[in-house]
Amino acid sequence: MPPLQITGSANANLLGLPWEIPLEHWPTEHIAALPRGISRHVVRFVKLDGRVIAVKETNPSIAHREFTLLKEIQHLGAPSVTPLAVVTGRVSPEGEVLEAALVTEHLQFSLPYRALFSQALREETVTRFLDALAVLLVRLHLIGFYWGDVSLSNALFRRDATEFAAYVVDAETGDIHPELTVGQRDYDLELARTNIVGELFDLEAQGRLDEALDPIDLADRLVARYEELWKALTKSATFTSNIPLEVANRVRELNDMGFDVGELDMRKTDDGNALVIRPKIVDAGHHARRLMRLTGLDVQENQARRLLNDLDEYKAFQANPEDDEGYVAHEWLLQVFEPAVRAVPREFRKKLEPAQVFHELLEHRWYLAQGAGHDVPMAVATASYVKHILPARPDEQSVLGVSLAEMTAELPALTAEIEARGNVDEAFVGDNTHGWGSIGEPEPETKEVTRRSTVVPPPARPKIGDREV
Repeated sequence: MPPLQITGSANANLLGLPWEIPLEHWPTEHIAALPRGISRHVVRFVKLDGRVIAVKETNPSIAHREFTLLKEIQHLGAPSVTPLAVVTGRVSPEGEVLEAALVTEHLQFSLPYRALFSQALREETVTRFLDALAVLLVRLHLIGFYWGDVSLSNALFRRDATEFAAYVVDAETGDIHPELTVGQRDYDLELARTNIVGELFDLEAQGRLDEALDPIDLADRLVARYEELWKALTKSATFTSNIPLEVANRVRELNDMGFDVGELDMRKTDDGNALVIRPKIVDAGHHARRLMRLTGLDVQENQARRLLNDLDEYKAFQANPEDDEGYVAHEWLLQVFEPAVRAVPREFRKKLEPAQVFHELLEHRWYLAQGAGHDVPMAVATASYVKHILPARPDEQSVLGVSLAEMTAELPALTAEIEARGNVDEAFVGDNTHGWGSIGEPEPETKEVTRRSTVVPPPARPKIGDREV
């Protein structure tokens, strides 16, 4: 019988976990109280070295295959959970051979779809949620990944400004090809439609889907969104004049949608009087990469778009116009972004990731400015947001949806831990907004003073045709 073997991770502390015990019976001191989606396998979130990992039991060949696929997906730039290790050679004290385990990093601030549907969501929110899955599927197909089991259960979702971003969490049925055929894409899309209809009908039966929403209609919208986005990213265009400008406009259009164009396929028409142009390599994350280059912040695409808007406003209204863009970005990071993020009390820092907090803070500042009729200082907006908005937000790193106890009902020993989370200290113990609390809320005034564009509504999302991205 082979000995215990851990492949992939350099963390020796993995050896200290109770691999000789079936995963469903692991002691609660190892278990992290986090909500899980539905899985055909036993899955547990496990505490290790101050962080959380996900452990899934499956057979050895599937574990190794999925580990490799997840690494390839990440290498190709598509969003997925990060694979850490495969554990094989597990044997119980009684000599029973146990299943292998796939270990992945827990995706912080991620939401299983059932947590998102823990209360009736507005139709607009559900549409954005499904849009995220459509965007993920397009990104996977662009890199040649055939998923083979597209569903809500096999993805995780993170807030991305006013949108959601979807991540692959289960890839065991997938496969990587140099390029997908039309038939492979269509079959993946039909599987997505079938699985999502079933999952939404299940939510409807449990009373967790708004009665006004039709599961079949929602699934059809996902298919339409996928086809619309795929066409926009891969369509050919024929130009007969001013070709350099037309090419630049086409690239800018894709950039505005959040995609970079790595290569263009350009060829002359048969009569030689026009040029046919088609994107050959399209890579998501245009705004995220620009923000990373300027500031070092690693955030979601729509969050990056929002932060860059604020950075551009800072450059226009407060920075020296002669300063280099990189210097202005560093100044904005030190004087605007970091002070706002540091103002969040420690006990609230698990609610939302910093970039999402900053996005919501900018939205809150805009509403305050609307009410006051003039620009609102960042310190005032931050103090107001921290005291009146953030405490009511759900803890998206550890407690999602209606009830953590409900989601972990098979682990009754966690009850004390769950209850303890509710007995938080006084909300502003350790509040490092310091004296900001003494600054009153802005009162409406007739005088208009506009230093920055906080009195302008947040920028509209880019469109494809008549639909917002």
